[in-house]
Order: sequence, then C-alpha cells, then structure tokens
Amino acid sequence: MSLFNAYVDRFRSQLVSPDPRRQRQAILLVLLAAGLAAGLAIGVLGPIITLALTLAGIGAVVVLRSPLWGLVGVILIATLLPFATLPFKIIFTPSFLDLAIFATFGVWALAYALAQETRFKFTNLGGFVLLFLLLAAFSFMLGLEHARPTSNNLRQFMEMILSIALFFVVVNVVRDEESLFLLARALILGGAGAAFFGILFYVIPRDATVWILDHMARIGYPGGYGALRFVEDDPNGIMRAIGTSIDPNVFGGLLILVGVFTLPQVVSKRPLFPRGWVILFAIMDVTALFLTISRGSMLGFLIGLAAIGLMRYRKLLLWGLLGALLFGALIMVMPFAQAYVQHFVEGLQLQDRATQMRLGEYKDALTLISRYPLFGVGFTGTPEIDLYIGVSSLYLLMAEEMGLVGVAAFLLTMAMFVNILINGLRHVHQDARLEAIMLGILGAITGLLTAGVLDHYLFNLNYPHMTALLWIMVGVGVSAAQYAQHFMEKQMASV
Repeated sequence: MSLFNAYVDRFRSQLVSPDPRRQRQAILLVLLAAGLAAGLAIGVLGPIITLALTLAGIGAVVVLRSPLWGLVGVILIATLLPFATLPFKIIFTPSFLDLAIFATFGVWALAYALAQETRFKFTNLGGFVLLFLLLAAFSFMLGLEHARPTSNNLRQFMEMILSIALFFVVVNVVRDEESLFLLARALILGGAGAAFFGILFYVIPRDATVWILDHMARIGYPGGYGALRFVEDDPNGIMRAIGTSIDPNVFGGLLILVGVFTLPQVVSKRPLFPRGWVILFAIMDVTALFLTISRGSMLGFLIGLAAIGLMRYRKLLLWGLLGALLFGALIMVMPFAQAYVQHFVEGLQLQDRATQMRLGEYKDALTLISRYPLFGVGFTGTPEIDLYIGVSSLYLLMAEEMGLVGVAAFLLTMAMFVNILINGLRHVHQDARLEAIMLGILGAITGLLTAGVLDHYLFNLNYPHMTALLWIMVGVGVSAAQYAQHFMEKQMASV
C-alpha cells in the first residue's frame, strides 16, 4: 500500500511539475489510461451504457458539491434524459432522476445534520405547498383500504412527494441572485437541448431514429418502431415529435414550460445569454412544439405567451401575431401544414378518435368523482370494479386521486403563487434580468395550467420529471419575487 501511495505522490508531482516535459508526459499517461478504460468499457458495455455511466458519474460529482448544483442536475436530467435508468437493479432499477433528487435532498439534509446550515425559509407559499403534500399523503393512506400498493406504487408516490418538496430546497438554497440566475440558465439550456433532440429525431430518417432509441433501450428507453408516435396511431399519417420524453403530449408540456420561460429573454434588456443564442433557443423550442402536433400544448403555449404580453412585453404579442400570419401562409403552400390544421379543426369539432376517447375518459372520471368527491380514491386502485384511475386532464385526475379538496388546495396554491409573482413584478422594473425571469415563469405556469385541462403529466406518477420541473419553477418564482421585494426596499432606502 505504501508503494502504491509513493507512486501516486510521484505522479501527482509530475502533473504539477514546473518542467513542461515531465508535465506533458504525465498528461499523456492520464489520457492513455483514460482511453484504455473507455475502450474497455465500450467493448464490454457498449457506447450508450458507457456514455450514460460517464454522465452519471460526472453528475454525481457535481450534485455532491452542493444542493444548488443538485438542483441543476435535476433540471438537466428532467429535460434531457427524464426516463434514463441505471442498467442494473439496486432492489429496484433507479432512474437518473431518482438518484439526482435523492442526492440533492441528502446533501441538503446533511448540511443541517452537521450544523453547517441552521436557517430554514418557509416563505409565504410554504404553508400552501405543505398542505397540498399532506393532503396527497392522506389520500394515499386512505386508498390503502381498498387497494394494496405494489413496490412500484410506493416508489412512484415517493418520487412525486419528493418532486413537490423540491420547492423547499429551492427557496432555501437560492441565497443570491447569481444562484437564481444559475437555475434559470439551466432551465433554458435544458429546454433548448430537449428541443434540439426532438427536432433531430424528427428530421433524420426513421431508421436512424429507431437505431438511436434501440441503443437507448439499455438505459430504460423503449426501442423499435413502436416507440415512434403518429397522429391517431397511424404510421402512414403525420409523425409526432417525441424527443427523449417518449410521449409527444408530455414533450409538448415540457416545451410550454421551457419555451414560454425563454421567450421574455428575447426582448429583455439584459438577457441571461447573448441575444443571438436566446433567439436560437426560442426558435428551437417553438419548432419542436409545432412538431409534437399537441393541440393542448399549442393552446397552452399561446395562452402563456398572451399572459406575458398583457402583463408587460407587448412586443411578444406582435411577434405572436406575425407568427400566426406566417403560419397561415404556410398552410396555403404546404400539405403538411394543411394536415396539421385539419387535425386541430377535427379536435374542435370533436370528430377525431383521440378527442372522442378523451370525452369517454371525462365521463368515466366524473362518475368516479361523483362517488368519492371529498378525498378521492387514492393512488393505488379503485374500490369498485367498474371504476378506474386515469384521465387526460390534470384536474380530473387530481380529483380522482385526491378529491375535490385536493384540487381546491392545488388551485389555491397556484393562485397564491401567481399573486406573489404579480406583486413582485410591480417592484422590479429596473432589474431587467429578474423581470424577464418572473414574466417567463408567470407565462409558463399560466400555459401549463391551461394545458392541464387537456393533459395530465403535471400530476401523473409516470412523469415525475414534469412534477419536479413545475415545483422547481415555483420555487424559483418565489425566490425571484423575494429579491424583487429586496430590490424595491433598497431603492426606497437610498431615496
């Protein structure tokens, strides 16, 4: 062992040696060893597994630095590889997102255990978030009377609870504006990366997309041509963009969140990235959203954009109008665009199969809610054989599982949050970066809540990454509003 330590010390001294020749030799040795290790790993595990494990290792080092970097890791995994799992089991098969969330909470809790951190911020919204968490736990326990949970049920419910609780991590680890800007940049970059992969998988030949998905199957992704999605499941019809989100509607919801959040940066006086890059990111987000062919997501995106325009940036309304005119021109010349619009029109007329299936789901959901209106039936099953949990609506699904009390608690929490944002925006005119962040969050939340009428991904045990992103964004919004208040107080004190 002492001989090994001696070699390590000698090698370390060569790396920092003032002699350039010895330093180059040491660096060359490191690169050679890394190359041999990479070659061995690729030969044994394959390139996708090797890349995934390398990224996981780098992410673990970053996450363990601080809970703030843990949140950055959660954001990037939730946007880029939300369903990636380790290629082996540890009792169950943990996902990258599970590991990132657990590590973030672990590092955050460790700081309190070691007395390195003693302050805990609850914020004005914390009581509402805690009430919602307690109601979810109560409904889960209530549902155990008629349906025993599986290990998968327990894991998924814990994922959802921890994803919502990330709100408390955000408001406590964001200590200054730079921390806030770091999380905002991660949301923008992660969203742009997700949009890029969505566009890439759409424009390259289908065989190439399937080849990539087949290799990603080693880390938990579905492979084969069955992983591709089409309008009304017709392979001869219009293909829908899925990116790494598997489901085009979930991908559309992700693009509402990141796309609407990014757009105010385009017209901000002080964008978080150079303006040219911000414009590129926004174009990719909008293009990918268009390719999802998700009617609910497109509606939510437009409502979110309108909310920003009405609140502050009238230019975005003008851009939206110009975009609509350009879209109209495309309809006149492109058969693809004509089919796209026809799909929307059929939805409005309740003619297509997908819309008719949703109407059937809504009817069944209302039957369940009418029988169990207060606290729902929980998350594990239903007490009657003619009932089932599952409907393409955030609010109806929440009412099925948590009852009308749970839906009321959620809506009250969101209403209080929007009120906090609006009050913060009244005091932040002279800080362009904070203003753009808060407007982006206001628009994104408005768009997501609108799309929630037609989609369920924000409160679905199968999509914990969307729950995590929602509550991280809520935490960022509350922190931004607090800094806006501090900014106003400093301005008044200086006067």
